Amino acid sequence: MVTNTAIAVRRLSVQDYHRMAESGILQPDERIELLEGQIIQMAAKGTAHSAAVSRIESVLRARLAGEVLLRFQDPVRLNDYSEPEPDVAVVRPDPLYYEDHHPNPSEVYLLIEVSDTTLKFDRETKAPAYARSGITEYWVLDVNDRKLHVYQVPSAEGYQSETILSEGLTVAPLAFPDCVIVVRELLRSQA
Repeated sequence: MVTNTAIAVRRLSVQDYHRMAESGILQPDERIELLEGQIIQMAAKGTAHSAAVSRIESVLRARLAGEVLLRFQDPVRLNDYSEPEPDVAVVRPDPLYYEDHHPNPSEVYLLIEVSDTTLKFDRETKAPAYARSGITEYWVLDVNDRKLHVYQVPSAEGYQSETILSEGLTVAPLAFPDCVIVVRELLRSQA
């Protein structure tokens, strides 16, 4: 006789995750992140991905110099069960440069993921996790379709606003409305 029994899944906490790294279970060179209690293997960074991250860095450094701290593929602690490593985190300046902790949602202005092979994951898994933790604004740069997905108004159910911008349109981070960016600036030139 078969009965329907719920299967309990044990989620890893951020502390568990750190202990696994400290004990050598997780290797320092592994491309992984903790999201909602699960260890996620991150996709390899292709050249289009790396170039887009560099373009984003150049644009944001030029326009927000002295106003923010930019972090690239470094951890952000969303809650006790999530410590993802977004491609770009635009965070509040910190005198210790976050040496004593990873930025938390109250210290994050904007998170950006660059998608060349991970669009579905970035939109359907990361976006809800970021929204539930209260990340005010999240962008996904789709380098293949040359679009920017802008997520705002976080809630427990996910972001209440998603706008998809084509490369000729402009965007400005909510926290920095004067920092106007043409989406094309973040993409490979089509000369």
